[in-house]
Amino acid sequence: MSQLQQMDKAFVSGTYNRFPVSIVSGKGSTVYDENGKAYIDMGSGIGVTAFGIADEKWNAAVTAQLQKVQHMSNLYYTEPCAKLAQLICEKTGMKKVFFGNSGAEANECLIKIARKYAADKKGSDHFTIVTLEQSFHGRTLSTLAATGQDHFHQLFQPLTPGFAHAKANDLSDCIRVLSETNAAAMLIECVQGEGGVRVLDKEFVQGLYAYCKENDILFLVDEVQTGNGRTGQLYAYMHYGITPDAFSTAKGLGGGLPIGACVMSEKVEKVLGFGDHGSTFGGNPVCCAGAVSILERLDAGFLASVAEKGSWVFAQLKDAPGIESVSGMGLMIGIKTEKPAIDVVKACMEKGVLCLTAKEKVRLLPALNISMDELKEAIDVIKAVCAQ
Repeated sequence: MSQLQQMDKAFVSGTYNRFPVSIVSGKGSTVYDENGKAYIDMGSGIGVTAFGIADEKWNAAVTAQLQKVQHMSNLYYTEPCAKLAQLICEKTGMKKVFFGNSGAEANECLIKIARKYAADKKGSDHFTIVTLEQSFHGRTLSTLAATGQDHFHQLFQPLTPGFAHAKANDLSDCIRVLSETNAAAMLIECVQGEGGVRVLDKEFVQGLYAYCKENDILFLVDEVQTGNGRTGQLYAYMHYGITPDAFSTAKGLGGGLPIGACVMSEKVEKVLGFGDHGSTFGGNPVCCAGAVSILERLDAGFLASVAEKGSWVFAQLKDAPGIESVSGMGLMIGIKTEKPAIDVVKACMEKGVLCLTAKEKVRLLPALNISMDELKEAIDVIKAVCAQ
């Protein structure tokens, strides 16, 4: 164990079961450990470094803002915050944005909007948020309660009340739960990342969306992991021909700095008023400047390249020896392997490729601009490991 790893174990809370690798530098989709060994990064910090490590445009935007002002409270205006909100709204047709610091905070904002909207419209007994089984929405007490996975709940009872779970891709079960609970909102992930890279059926999503519209139940989408180009569309809900009442996003938006956003449609843009919500660091000018540099580059041509790379990966892995199935969208990919996923990840790491897991699957979330040469090299290693 290196000195750095010993220091970490001595002083950092033991909530992470880290791999025995210390990353010290990198460029693009290649990172280096303290011994100089190179790795192709197929995880991008769990979908965060959208344009890879030390991206020049991102670095320039962040550095330029650091030379101006690194932080101001939300008592004052700053240009990066306003510009980022404008970009998000123009690219989605939404109307307002609230900025926080993480995906969990963005989802907390969704929950607040849903409960206030429903209380104002229908009464205080309409407060339940319905989510799907195998969903993941964050690690605060409320977003844990929203998460549809029992094992996340066990250590932290009692969780925040007012959440119920229904079966994914089962419209009748969702309608049953929504009606039985006087629901304020339905919250979904179009691709359940932490739930095993499970893609929701289009007919299911559209049917659920229509039911919520007919019954004035807010339809909310968690785009924390799926958003900002990850699936080959700017946001994953765009694959389904719907427009949510509000959605959350984070991870890839900041390109490596912490930022979350709750994005509101015209229907709910005025639900939160002065003093109803806030965040000390939300809309931080440095984080927003970095996010602007990311979002400006996510145009139609670039998104098409993400979809093309994803299709290429699917074609390479489908029916390959040792691989049972492949799921996902764009560059959000889950691989069900004959070997335990963690064994595949460890073997790939030995061969210089960093992968992730999700439930029983190997998960790939490479930088959106990963080169085809790096992508081919990494996929060759994954296939070889699975075939052994």
